[in-house]
Amino acid sequence: MRRTCTCIYHFLVWSWYLFLNYYISQQGGDQQKSKIFLNGGQWKYLTLLNLFLFLSFWILFLYDRELVYPKALDDIFPEWLNHAMHTSILPFSLVEVILRPHCYPLKKKGLTLLAVASLAYISRVLWIYSETGTWVYPLFARLSPVGLTAFFSLSYIFTACIYLLGEKLNHWKWGDMIQPREKRK
Repeated sequence: MRRTCTCIYHFLVWSWYLFLNYYISQQGGDQQKSKIFLNGGQWKYLTLLNLFLFLSFWILFLYDRELVYPKALDDIFPEWLNHAMHTSILPFSLVEVILRPHCYPLKKKGLTLLAVASLAYISRVLWIYSETGTWVYPLFARLSPVGLTAFFSLSYIFTACIYLLGEKLNHWKWGDMIQPREKRK
């Protein structure tokens, strides 16, 4: 029964994600979309990756929304879509922890893979800037090279903390039911 519920849940979340990506691609007039999605299209935003996005987005949004989600976007994307992109990941992630145990790799390997993924995204952001002269998020234009380095480093540390929190929640809910593959040998 749990397996069936998990499959249904994953199908529903996947369907929601596909719907959002389709809906986003259909929004706004051609001129409005071309300005927003200029230089990398909708794929330049971390939002579409949905990793550890909830806290970082809302912290920056509450500090100064123009840094991550300019007010001009309100004319193109309805408020519910902003929440669908930036808020829904939290309950989806929590339900995922409750539904089934996850087999985390050893901490060193997990954090290394997370670092590689972070570096890949940072490389993409820097490549877009080098090709277009435009930053993906207005926040980056306000930072010096040292500030960008500090921001990206702190972002990784923040993401690593969320990863470790997920591991702890998984262990709290499921105990030692699933051990890292390296320990099973």
